[in-house]
Amino acid sequence: MQLIFIVILGATLGFTYGTINFGFVFSSNICLFAGLTLIMPSLFNVKLRDIKLVWTYKNVLFKGFLVNFIALPLIAIGIGMTTNDFGIASGLFLVSVLSGGGMVMQWIKKSGADTSFGFLLLFINLVFVSVSLLMLHNFALYSAQYFEASYGVEKDMSRYADIVLLLLIVIPFAVSRIVILIQPLVDFIEKYRKYISNFSIFVILFFLFGLQSSQHLVDLYDFEPELFLHAFVAVFVFYALTTMLSLLVYNLNSAQEKATFWHSITRYLTLALVISSFSLGTFGVSMLLPIMFAYLIQIPLSTYLESKLFAKS
Repeated sequence: MQLIFIVILGATLGFTYGTINFGFVFSSNICLFAGLTLIMPSLFNVKLRDIKLVWTYKNVLFKGFLVNFIALPLIAIGIGMTTNDFGIASGLFLVSVLSGGGMVMQWIKKSGADTSFGFLLLFINLVFVSVSLLMLHNFALYSAQYFEASYGVEKDMSRYADIVLLLLIVIPFAVSRIVILIQPLVDFIEKYRKYISNFSIFVILFFLFGLQSSQHLVDLYDFEPELFLHAFVAVFVFYALTTMLSLLVYNLNSAQEKATFWHSITRYLTLALVISSFSLGTFGVSMLLPIMFAYLIQIPLSTYLESKLFAKS
């Protein structure tokens, strides 16, 4: 629950700072910061020789792909349409297409799943981040009219795919290959990885909620407070359906399917926050709401599932 405290503290202090000091202006440097402090350390254990596992467990990978990139986005679309808000629907869709996350390996290890396969899934899902952005673009393109919102060339999310690929995948992976050659540095990062991760999440949240555009949350609460409840209910239903589907689809007696199970239950929420930081002008500040509430639901849910399903492991 320490992470929930960090999330609330970072968001609250960032929003307060933005209110007092007129807020930050968005910079892509926050993406590079997230890539180097959150994603890069998680790539230390990605071994190129593990690529052979793609073929060995191709059926499990295909099953995970169907769940994470077809079933969950469809669930998010169905729920999002009922909210009658373009921002909430888009934020929920973004959460649905970002599999895994900073804590996914913790749950994989604690549950006795295949860690090598888990790291491979983590890397594959990161490579698919650019695909996730393209999916968000297509969702916005075809749903904007339904929500009576505008979405055109000037707001095209697909134009960010290249910079996201560079800052969040290519550079972190290249740096990780250099860092693993310096064993004392690797040992230091691994020893303090939890603190580095928590500090990174705090900084990202502080910056994001300190943005000038984030200050419109006050206006949102003043004029449309019901959207906060709509977003919470939408996220709650999404995780409930995700959990039921994952328990139905995956064989939890298999170490590889167990790892894939966690990559479906947990979503890369901090990455969703980073991406949303340059998307608020397109989708509106309400896009933040489902990502905020996802933190409050995902962490307790993962803890509960681990204790009930995998305590003996």
